[in-house]
Amino acid sequence: MAGALTTASTLQCPHGGQVQIVSSNTKVTADAALATSADTFTISGCPFQLPTPVPVPSPCVLVQWLVPDKKVTVGGNATLSDASSGLCLAATGVPQGPVQVASTQSAVKTQ
Repeated sequence: MAGALTTASTLQCPHGGQVQIVSSNTKVTADAALATSADTFTISGCPFQLPTPVPVPSPCVLVQWLVPDKKVTVGGNATLSDASSGLCLAATGVPQGPVQVASTQSAVKTQ
């Protein structure tokens, strides 16, 4: 079992950009609303640039979850935990690395 992600969890892109979680879940909370695979995960402050002769900004802008929790759902949507796998994407949809989970709700465990 893994620590559940909530809207109060701390996530980053591989380049240090901060992930903001906007949840539609208003029914199930721990320290804040439990995050689900249907929520919106936007990234701000990513400094990544493509290493071309003239560097081109290519910041991470959102997270796409590939492997959510398998056994726990909220409103029909899978919950997320520090065991879930997500990719940070550029505005072009190009994957730029895995999302990094820095803190979760440790008192609530999901799977």
